[in-house]
Amino acid sequence: MKTLFLDTNIILDLLGERHPFYESAAKLATLADKKNLIMVVSPISFATVSYILSKFESAEIVKEKLRKFKIISEISKMDGDIIEKGLNSKFTDFEDALQYFSAIDSECDILITRNGKDFKASVIPVMSAEEYLKSIV
Repeated sequence: MKTLFLDTNIILDLLGERHPFYESAAKLATLADKKNLIMVVSPISFATVSYILSKFESAEIVKEKLRKFKIISEISKMDGDIIEKGLNSKFTDFEDALQYFSAIDSECDILITRNGKDFKASVIPVMSAEEYLKSIV
């Protein structure tokens, strides 16, 4: 079973139902719910998604969406070692660095994002949700 690390933008696509990206994110969530893959997400993503979605929906609706999403996902570790690696990395975006090192620490097989260019130096494959879904057909 593959372990996928979901970047924040994929979670926003899913919980914010952002078209045209929602469908592929929803398919990943369905596969995770059916135990066909494992989705790992960073604790930072929960905070970022809450902040962004709360601009469009009530805080309670956003929390409920996050509660349901948490059921089908695993939360990566975010500790001093990950912060240190992010601070000392060549990533220009600190949040991307934290996501990346969380994925590595969680031994994820693939990092799922819509911003693949931000993870050029990745030692694990980087794909969009759509690319991943096409790869397993």
